[in-house]
Amino acid sequence: MRRSSSPSPRRSTTARGRAAERRVAWHYRLRGFRVLARNVRAGGVELDLIVRRGERLVFVEVKEKTGPSHGDPLEAVDERKRERLRRGAEAWLLANPELAPLRAGFEVAAVRGREVERVPDLLY
Repeated sequence: MRRSSSPSPRRSTTARGRAAERRVAWHYRLRGFRVLARNVRAGGVELDLIVRRGERLVFVEVKEKTGPSHGDPLEAVDERKRERLRRGAEAWLLANPELAPLRAGFEVAAVRGREVERVPDLLY
């Protein structure tokens, strides 16, 4: 059996992003949320996660950075991104009117290594 001397290939940005989204979905499920949707498009915007617990509906933007040289995940959500997320959430609620009466909010889930930090209502 021959071993390769080259290092293992790095995962693509897309693969790392999907892994971070799975970790965040698990994080919410462990806290009693039900995942309603993942990576859905609404209003020309991709919404990473939509979760619900009771009367609370949360649109979650997942951000992951792999190291300190790449900056903090929260820095990636600027005002332009916030406006796009608002537009996507409004379009999704129009397509799902039965959920419109719920208390809707936004959170950014910053993934740093094994840690998930939830920052609530960043869009308001």
